[in-house]
Amino acid sequence: MNVFELTRALVDIESVTGNEKQVGDYLFTHLSSLAVKHAGLAERQHVEPGRFNVLASWGKPLVTLSTHMDTVPPFFPSSENEEFISGRGACDAKGITAAMIAAAEGLLEKGTKNFALLFVVGEERNGAGAIAASKSPRGSRYLINGEPTENLMALGSKGSLRYELVARGRLAHSAYPELGHSAIETLLDVLQDLRRIPLPEDALLGRSTLNIGTLSGGRAPNVIADHAQADLLFRLVGDAEPIRAAVTAAVAGRAEAREVVHSPALRLEAFDTFRTTVVSFTSDIPSFAGTWGRPLLIGPGSIQLAHTAEEHVPKIQLLEAVEIYARLVKGLLATEEGN
Repeated sequence: MNVFELTRALVDIESVTGNEKQVGDYLFTHLSSLAVKHAGLAERQHVEPGRFNVLASWGKPLVTLSTHMDTVPPFFPSSENEEFISGRGACDAKGITAAMIAAAEGLLEKGTKNFALLFVVGEERNGAGAIAASKSPRGSRYLINGEPTENLMALGSKGSLRYELVARGRLAHSAYPELGHSAIETLLDVLQDLRRIPLPEDALLGRSTLNIGTLSGGRAPNVIADHAQADLLFRLVGDAEPIRAAVTAAVAGRAEAREVVHSPALRLEAFDTFRTTVVSFTSDIPSFAGTWGRPLLIGPGSIQLAHTAEEHVPKIQLLEAVEIYARLVKGLLATEEGN
């Protein structure tokens, strides 16, 4: 099965976060055959009931190729033309998975060992798979994490800080608003103050941003709202503490601000002569917490197409990625052998 066929096979298995079992079983079966053929080991790593990572290794894994199995909703199947493979996960990150496996197959055919493949669950929500993997590292010195960077080596990535805001009010008939208290109006005031927070900038990563992603509340047009809720996400370029303090000050007791997840901004290193970029999205790298080695971030496809109805990956980038991953593994292994 070539990299295009494998990409489509993976895309056609629905694996929205929390429902990764079927694609995990497929990858385990595929990698078990590769492990048997080349004296390796394939295993499922338990994450939580019904969810597991898939790890395959050959020799002593000094370099690990890793990406995630889960996708965002909604699922839609693969299609293909002369230039692109389309479908949910085509670039984020099933095409990357296929390219990593194809690179591994080529390396093994040439006798290269001492590397691993690690495919994890939950990256799109909370990094559950990477966090679980961080508790059972295997001695890897380098982690090549796959995300869509158009095959450019990322020198840095923004972090994230996500909040859930809840405002509570008092029900009343809308004809007598003085008898109630509108949670929606309170939340709107809080959100307006949050939008005025000065956001820091960084020479490498650029400017922090704020997105108010969801907003809900109320019961009916003729009822004063007793509940309102919003979800917001800051993209960080530095320390999260100033933003946390600003959120606390902006909320000022008018609503509850619950921190949901924090992923720090990262400065990453390049390798060899790869072309470089800087990305605004987060990845599993912070969730691994350095336990699988020094991180590198690179993969085929554009992040601007991920999570969209037009998600696709250029076939030429998939082929390039196979060569890139093989080159990285060989180069990093040579670096370790020279130390």
